[in-house]
Amino acid sequence: MGGLGVILAQPELKIDWTRMPTYNTIMAVAAGAGLLLVVAFGRRLLRGDSLENVDGWALAFGAIGGILTVMGLHMSLTWPLAGQGFPYHNIIFGEPSVAFGVLLLAVAFYLWKRWAMVTVASDRRKAAARIAGPVSVFVLGMGLACLAIAAASLTYTLFAAPPQEPIAGAFGHMKVLQSAFVAGLYVLVGVGAVLFPFALRARGGPLANVAGVCWGISGVVFLLFGVLNYFMHLGLIVNTM
Repeated sequence: MGGLGVILAQPELKIDWTRMPTYNTIMAVAAGAGLLLVVAFGRRLLRGDSLENVDGWALAFGAIGGILTVMGLHMSLTWPLAGQGFPYHNIIFGEPSVAFGVLLLAVAFYLWKRWAMVTVASDRRKAAARIAGPVSVFVLGMGLACLAIAAASLTYTLFAAPPQEPIAGAFGHMKVLQSAFVAGLYVLVGVGAVLFPFALRARGGPLANVAGVCWGISGVVFLLFGVLNYFMHLGLIVNTM
């Protein structure tokens, strides 16, 4: 995300990028797109739209899930951001990406192979809720994990961009503000995930609407911020080589 943590702001800051590769740029874009697609698909299902042909949805979920799973697994298992003292970023970015990526791959596979069972059901909402019920326990757990990440980000002010990073570096001295921004995104994702199993039991309703709003807002912000990070991270690399 914007800034690679609490890198000490120095006039001649140099970073050994061979020891700290970062790719949370594409991870942020993929996570944002994935959240938006989940919200869009859920809205169509709740509205009773025709969803007999879901090949496009399966392709989208599969592609995004593949990116998040591969990148998240590598980050979670090898800890590339620990090379120069930022091991907690591997947990913050890597592990939620693995979880979301695997869930999207599972959805893609089900849509591809088994979705016809839902289309012929007399009550699509009930059928979809029954199928998603078991995995909602994991979604709930990861939602709580996102809230824990947000709490840790605020408690320890884990995010502050160095002045060498374009745009975000201008606010590098506002560690609390930057940490609150990242924490806010994780709170939105976490609240939506915590509400998910309860929205399933209600088969829609206000809880589903709140979860959709949380995921929709965080999806837009993650996607746009990931895009912006391409400029900011490239600028940071150029300025610290």
